[in-house]
Amino acid sequence: MRGVNADSRRAAPGSPTAVPGRPGTAPGPVPRLAVPLAVLAAVAAAFAYVGVVDPNEPGHYPVCPLLRYAGIYCPGCGGLRSAHAFVHGHFAAALHDNALAVAGYLAFAVVWTVWALRAARGRPLRLEPGPAHLWALGGLLLAFTVVRNLPFGGLLHP
Repeated sequence: MRGVNADSRRAAPGSPTAVPGRPGTAPGPVPRLAVPLAVLAAVAAAFAYVGVVDPNEPGHYPVCPLLRYAGIYCPGCGGLRSAHAFVHGHFAAALHDNALAVAGYLAFAVVWTVWALRAARGRPLRLEPGPAHLWALGGLLLAFTVVRNLPFGGLLHP
């Protein structure tokens, strides 16, 4: 066999004939889950900190500059209080403090679960939002911000 060396006859990664521990072999599920687990640990640590350090007590966290100087609730206003209530299982209070943040927590949980399952199977997670998705997300944030600052949007005030 002319022009063929030992490396070109080696099994492709993930193929049934690949030998563990040799070059060209796909890693097992534990190394593939390292990054998703590290992200989960960072998010859990942030939620644990907010769960312990109460944002309802003044002096622990900075005040939103938009609220302080313009008197306008931004989309993130009430997010820390929402996370604190969520950690303690007070879901109605979490929704009242920032409903969009609660939707974000749930969206993160779904995306992270899909990511971890795909990583365990050796498949990459591909999130490729198109311009329409990004415009829709921006529109949602804008609408949430406008409605929570109108007189009839009192339900959305933190």
